Amino acid sequence: MKTIGLLGGMSWESTVPYYQEINRLVNERLGGHHSAKIILHSVDFDEIVQLQHAGDWDAMAEILADVAESLQRAGAQLLVICTNTMHKVAPQIQQRVELPLVHIADATAEAIKPSGIKTVGLLGTRFTMEQDFYKGRLEDRHDLTVIVPEQADREIVHRVIYDELCQGKVLDASRDEYRRIVASIVDRGAQGVILGCSEIGLLIGDRTVSVPTFDTTAIHARAAAEYALA
Repeated sequence: MKTIGLLGGMSWESTVPYYQEINRLVNERLGGHHSAKIILHSVDFDEIVQLQHAGDWDAMAEILADVAESLQRAGAQLLVICTNTMHKVAPQIQQRVELPLVHIADATAEAIKPSGIKTVGLLGTRFTMEQDFYKGRLEDRHDLTVIVPEQADREIVHRVIYDELCQGKVLDASRDEYRRIVASIVDRGAQGVILGCSEIGLLIGDRTVSVPTFDTTAIHARAAAEYALA
């Protein structure tokens, strides 16, 4: 079993299920008292949030690449960035380490394929929904058509993530808004919805909307566990 390096803390609320899910899957596969070999570095998310909204992606890439190097020195054999948005700087991180990186967009696309779905909605931070590093990867590498909410709804999705979910607040009013937004992108042709921020699974899932949902946290954690056990 390989040792997994988790680059977490963005937010810590969403890093917790990574740790739980990876260990659960390893135990299911190996039985007994087995658990995953994990090295976790959890950053101070406030520093990252400030840089995100300042648009200083170079500074964020430097911080996370330093963390990745520390995980490599500590003995990690593969790298998992426990957030969708910060995969924007995955190329810079990979330039600094020799570890294979389990990319969240690739893992999500592979999880979608058995369903036969070709057109998916994407919810996430404004950065994830609007920039090409994630949506473009799904379209160019995996031949998916990706629909994002209209601008006003993107602002709602983004605000709820940062002001509520990242701080452990799960509100019924926001769940209703997310359900409305999902319905709007289903009306535009989405056959399923990617929960493209690690915290969104705290708010909605298959039982709360009319189409299949793909929880990237659970998908990514499963991919990491499978890679470690391969």
